[in-house]
Amino acid sequence: MDIVLPDLCDAYPDLVRVATPIFQNFGGRRAFGGQIVTIKCHEDNSLVAQQVALPGHGKVLVVDGGGSLRCGLLGDNLAQKAFENHWQGIVINGCIRDVDIIGLIDLGVQALACHPMKSVKRDIGLLNERVTFGGIECIPGEYLYADNNGVLVSVEALSMPD
Repeated sequence: MDIVLPDLCDAYPDLVRVATPIFQNFGGRRAFGGQIVTIKCHEDNSLVAQQVALPGHGKVLVVDGGGSLRCGLLGDNLAQKAFENHWQGIVINGCIRDVDIIGLIDLGVQALACHPMKSVKRDIGLLNERVTFGGIECIPGEYLYADNNGVLVSVEALSMPD
């Protein structure tokens, strides 16, 4: 399915919650969507590594890194693992690294910015908690859609209008 956020907004104005335009599109897949899995962490990508190692068919990983701009929470190795495990995409309220390589991987990746420093790994974070950033709440089990126009969430799965 080709995802076009303006069309989803026009077709489902009462179902969508649109994020503030703070994200940049870094992945090789320009549009993506799926069921939300959340991680809340601060400068520690241990849970990101654990989740991308699991099957991600039809899912989007939403990582609330607290908006930190001090390290990358996703690099090329984890992005490749997410692709191999069929994740649709990853949205990070924080930074990524290895942007040139991530841009070649068929995975949706949106983040605030890039930063060359890696994160720590202390297994600190929360899985599948409600997270709020960019003016929207992301609830595990709901749906997130993203493209070059932005990011939106919905309580239910959306299909592109005819």
